[in-house]
Amino acid sequence: MPLEWLFGHKMTPEEMLRKNQRALNKAMRDLDRERAKMEQQEKKIIADIKKMAKEGQMDAVKIMAKDLVRTRRYVKKFILMKANIQAVSLKIQTLRSQNAMAQAMKGVTKAMQNMNKQLKLPQIQKIMMEFEKQSEIMDMKEEMMNDAIDDAMGDDDDEEESDAIVSQVLDELGLQVSEQMSDLPSASGSLAQPANKKAAVAAGPVSDADADLQARLDNLRRE
Repeated sequence: MPLEWLFGHKMTPEEMLRKNQRALNKAMRDLDRERAKMEQQEKKIIADIKKMAKEGQMDAVKIMAKDLVRTRRYVKKFILMKANIQAVSLKIQTLRSQNAMAQAMKGVTKAMQNMNKQLKLPQIQKIMMEFEKQSEIMDMKEEMMNDAIDDAMGDDDDEEESDAIVSQVLDELGLQVSEQMSDLPSASGSLAQPANKKAAVAAGPVSDADADLQARLDNLRRE
């Protein structure tokens, strides 16, 4: 019986993949250490073969040569075994990546489902209608408040200020008209003469158009 069942814990697929990959990585490290030892042994055998050959001990050379061949075969087997284990480890890593992707997609799908459940179109439409209604009420109240404020403040001061501005403008226009009165061309045709035509004529020899303009300015000043 597995230990996880004894302790009441069942390993998830992710935990199992991670555990197996750690075991494979450990196996590859062990193979590398054994291969390194075998390579060192190979170098030693080669050195011993050379030494025995120089001494003429050919029987020992042949035996050690066979040992060298076996050692090299073991090194090759270690290399092939590590390659196979590494391939399995890569497959496990691919499975872990795919499992992580599946879990992520599962989480996104669940989040989208929750959002779709919360986003109910009838309720949203009701909220929008209520928003427009309240917005219109606020606009009406703002307009009523502005009217009330205008009534409370009164328009007398505004009218007096407006009259002062009009008088100032007319005064400036009157100065300009008086200064350029002699340069204005004569108007052809007859115009209706105001009641104060005599006063305008008494000011100097001006045309009918000039007299009419001067009379209008005088009337505006009196109003």
